[in-house]
Amino acid sequence: MTTSTRFERVVAREVLDSRGRPTVEVDVRLVGGATGRAMVPSGASTGKHEALELRDHDSGRYNGLGVTVAVGNVNTVIGPALAESELRATDQAAVDRMLIDIDSTVSKSNLGANALLGVSMATARAGAAAEGVPLYRYLGGLTGGVGVIEPRLPLITVNIISGGAHGGQNLDMQDFLIVPVGAPDYRTSLEWSTRVRQSVAALLEAQGHHTHLVADEGGLAPFLSSHKQALDVIVAGIERAGLRPGRDADVAIAIDVAATEFYNGNEYVLATESSRLDAAGLIEVLASWTEQYPVVSIEDGLAEDDWDGWKALTERIGDRTLLIGDDLFTTNPGRLQRGVETGAANGVLVKLNQIGTLTETLQVIEDARQAGYIPVVSARSGETEDAFIADLAVGVAAPQFKVGSTTRSERTAKWNQLLRIEEELGAGAAYAGRDAFGR
Repeated sequence: MTTSTRFERVVAREVLDSRGRPTVEVDVRLVGGATGRAMVPSGASTGKHEALELRDHDSGRYNGLGVTVAVGNVNTVIGPALAESELRATDQAAVDRMLIDIDSTVSKSNLGANALLGVSMATARAGAAAEGVPLYRYLGGLTGGVGVIEPRLPLITVNIISGGAHGGQNLDMQDFLIVPVGAPDYRTSLEWSTRVRQSVAALLEAQGHHTHLVADEGGLAPFLSSHKQALDVIVAGIERAGLRPGRDADVAIAIDVAATEFYNGNEYVLATESSRLDAAGLIEVLASWTEQYPVVSIEDGLAEDDWDGWKALTERIGDRTLLIGDDLFTTNPGRLQRGVETGAANGVLVKLNQIGTLTETLQVIEDARQAGYIPVVSARSGETEDAFIADLAVGVAAPQFKVGSTTRSERTAKWNQLLRIEEELGAGAAYAGRDAFGR
């Protein structure tokens, strides 16, 4: 067996993410000369069940947010271990098992999930380079050989109005998004989404709102009087853009409630409307919105450990609405299995840094498919210019893809990568479209 895909050198450094906070970047070089580089994203509204993002907590640097310890763990522990091993970068599962074993904690708190993930992603890039195939095709083959999954462009979900932790608490709920369900292909879906965002911005400007400053993921962040006002202006923006709002029309709506962020342990406190709701009350609010507006998807509609509430929400509207667990599942196979067994949600948000390795992420996607749950590959609010997840979404034929808005280069880096992949795949490129909601 050739030794060209053995590890020669693994090195990490501290770089900045889209919020100007430190994150980990890793370079992998193989004996045969192939290289791979990856940057690790970071969340703002993070679930307590996520793998640990290791920070320095040194108040003298970056207000304690430095990642030199995680970087050091790559350079002095992980890198040398891989270079001394017989492992090949093309054996992703074995590499990731070694990373998990070296860390030896469930939460990746010893070396840091950010250290492990940077190495895991960079290894995949180096493996693709060594094989001489595009990253998306390589990722699609990691479960049994390059090319076992036919690449497909996903249906996109695009942030229009932001609140919560992403928008400075101007609204309690985190994101109001659009889903271009009627677009015939990816390129058109991106153009429609850009057009709707511009239309909503124009409407908000006409109402006296500032739209020049944007939220973490590029969405607009106006101070509105209610969450329904956000839904109303998005519907109006879709129409102003010359498109038809509706589940079976051109553009539908998605909501990222991020309910954990305004749950106090007993009630859901919506400061925007000065209301306090129990789980049943919040469920009824969300259900009414699915009846009044073309809402096809709701993410984190209840808090991360409100399993009874999630079950009730799924029973109430799961037959007509994609209910995505983000903080609920944290890309964790065990938590997803509990959701399947208890009837909570019918979709899972997939974020690499919530679990810490590529192999575990792929396992969650496969588990979701086997259970009839929709996997939605997603970015984080603290993103980088690395477009790895765009290749991941296409490579595993994920039905849906959620990046943020159509502004800010850390967002457009992913959208633009999909354009390149679509061009490379040619006129016959498979596209999820409305099928993205199929079980």
